[in-house]
Amino acid sequence: MANDEKPKTGISRRTFLKGAVVGAAGVASGGLLAGCGGKEQPSESTGAATPSGADKRELIAAAYVNPQDYNYRQKTTDFKTLFSPLKIGPLKLNHRMIKSAAGSATYLAGPTDELLQYYIQFAKGGVELIWVEKIPWLEPPADGSAVPRENVEFGKKLVKECGKYGAKLGYQTYGPPPKPVGEMTSEDIAGAQARIVAIAKLIQQMGFVGLEINAAGFNLGAHFLSRFHNNRTDKYGAGSLENRARFVTECIEKIKKACGKDFIVQVLMNCIEENDNLTNNATLATLDKDVTTPHNRVMTIEEGIEIAKLFEAAGCDSMHLRLGPLDNHPCQFAGDLYFILNGIEGATGFGTQWDFSRHWQGQLIGNHSGAGMTLNIVARYKKALSIPCGAVTYMDPAHAPAYFEKALADGKVDFYMMNRPLTVDPEYVNKLKKGRIDEIAPCTRCLHCHVGSNEMNREMAYCRVNALTQRVMTDKGPKTYELEPAATPKKVMVIGGGPAGMEAARIAAARGHKVTLYEKKGTLGGKLTFASMVKGPHENLDDLKAYLIRQLEINGVKVVLNKEVDAEFINSEAPDVVILAVGALPGKVGVSGGNVPIIEYDQFMSKDTGNNVVVFGSNAQAFDCALWLTVRKKKVTIVTPNPNEELDKQQSQHAKRFMTTALYSLGVKVYPGSKIKEIGDGQITIVTDTGVETVIPADSIINAADLLPNKSLLEGISVKEKYAIGDCNEPYNIAMAIRAGNDVGRAV
Repeated sequence: MANDEKPKTGISRRTFLKGAVVGAAGVASGGLLAGCGGKEQPSESTGAATPSGADKRELIAAAYVNPQDYNYRQKTTDFKTLFSPLKIGPLKLNHRMIKSAAGSATYLAGPTDELLQYYIQFAKGGVELIWVEKIPWLEPPADGSAVPRENVEFGKKLVKECGKYGAKLGYQTYGPPPKPVGEMTSEDIAGAQARIVAIAKLIQQMGFVGLEINAAGFNLGAHFLSRFHNNRTDKYGAGSLENRARFVTECIEKIKKACGKDFIVQVLMNCIEENDNLTNNATLATLDKDVTTPHNRVMTIEEGIEIAKLFEAAGCDSMHLRLGPLDNHPCQFAGDLYFILNGIEGATGFGTQWDFSRHWQGQLIGNHSGAGMTLNIVARYKKALSIPCGAVTYMDPAHAPAYFEKALADGKVDFYMMNRPLTVDPEYVNKLKKGRIDEIAPCTRCLHCHVGSNEMNREMAYCRVNALTQRVMTDKGPKTYELEPAATPKKVMVIGGGPAGMEAARIAAARGHKVTLYEKKGTLGGKLTFASMVKGPHENLDDLKAYLIRQLEINGVKVVLNKEVDAEFINSEAPDVVILAVGALPGKVGVSGGNVPIIEYDQFMSKDTGNNVVVFGSNAQAFDCALWLTVRKKKVTIVTPNPNEELDKQQSQHAKRFMTTALYSLGVKVYPGSKIKEIGDGQITIVTDTGVETVIPADSIINAADLLPNKSLLEGISVKEKYAIGDCNEPYNIAMAIRAGNDVGRAV
């Protein structure tokens, strides 16, 4: 569906846009979510796969738009190019993995050992170039006063301590426009440039090797580059590529003049832009008039390349190239969010869907679940430039070794800018270099690590896999990265082989305890296996399970499968410590009768649900279930006693946004604050939060009610030191289960 075509519903484009503003489900760049068919994606492989377990004839139209090919994860490679030398300006590196300037809000606590150790971990782990994110107290104050001496000394110490492990530090600066670009005076522009130069000079004194100008996203440099934001008519205006690039090119030239040619300048820019929210320049007041959407004002690849040439001519040493959606910041650095919905890959987060064969000039690799999605675009920049070009957005060589090695060997890209994979496992580079790829903790791409502002990240963000992220050396978590050896080795019994139990066993054994893990089933993984089936491959839950199992082997945990443990057995084994991690009990629907069957959550994929399905509950499992059923053409209604603000509460706010907007646009109705009053004949009656009764057609009810604790096994045992962790103690999500396992493994 072309952007200017009318939706097939027969409504006019203007009418639809008006509804989009009110209902957050517009035509946007992607057409209606249930809309257009997809085409072959620009990838090395043209194979396609439908959502797991689906019959092609049973899928909604949206599932055909961007068919996925997961046959890109071959492990066989020698990483010859990945671990070959790289030269950026005068700087020589021994591999092609570079830490991008993102991921930590630890600087908010000031110049602390917490911040110091955060970066030292990457240096210890083998990263040779670390770009440090903007730290306001390391920069010259806007009022012209001096930076406190202790702050400068901290910067020097940070450089020195990371340098002990062979790492060099660069520094990224950015900032939103102090006022709309069109209103900035020539004095404002000169002042902004002078400040960037002052920052460069100061961090050079501290020992940093370079400055990255963030001219992407919503930052000042990007506003000058953008025809969407830049309405100036002078030499900094949008009248020519030279004018649009002038603010940044002058910054480069001035930095080089002030700091010398050997001081690296890297530019971060959008390598391609698309408008993901066509209502972002329209209001209800203007919708009755002709509204020109800014789609034609996004920066094309061709424009970006010409601008990058101007940066190179000005003295830029390297390019950091990323996506440029105009209205969704997380997708600017984590565009793989577009693939988080199993069966609706390409969802925009605005209730619409990209067609990757057409949007983004058809140049994104749109069938590999977001892995390396910009590589073909970066290849075009690299061909046109003589300076190194780096790609970002889930560049993870351990995830798909042959795929990412080949991109380097074929000359598509010079280096990978990485953040999430390194944050999940700071030892990533060293493990990969030593061939210990199965020991690398995988990023599961859930985006719990990013909440919004740095203040919010500091307070609320966490990692699903690495329990230390945003917690270590704070009052929230462990006091050190290192594990303290057990003073007295204990006999530890872990009951349950899900993520909480495996993490607890891993940590306790690594500290020197004698650990045995008992699992009543014949395999480890707990709910990870079923979650992977529902969610699909994107979140790497099978990889997480494999990693945790491998960690049990490495740390010498004895695993006993097919063993259901009871109190008598515990007492007979006489352990010093019992850690219970058996998972939760099912929640209650709270009503029975009628002829509509109630299907337990872990059976909904194998049961005949009929066409009209009521999902009872509003947690992440309920929404995952609703998505799986909706993709398979079921008419889904969600009924939950929980309030509206708790819908899909266990997922990251970004995953929640994509999930809810997609489901709502596909017709899924949610009744929050409601309960089922009666089950009848092919229907149910609910009482809503307004107090009225509503009758809903129903062929089945899926019990996805909030789970219940399951700690009774600890009662009546003679073990003094005992813990309940994960869902059996406080049901929530994978991240909280792993966190609990890590904490108790350190506590025993």
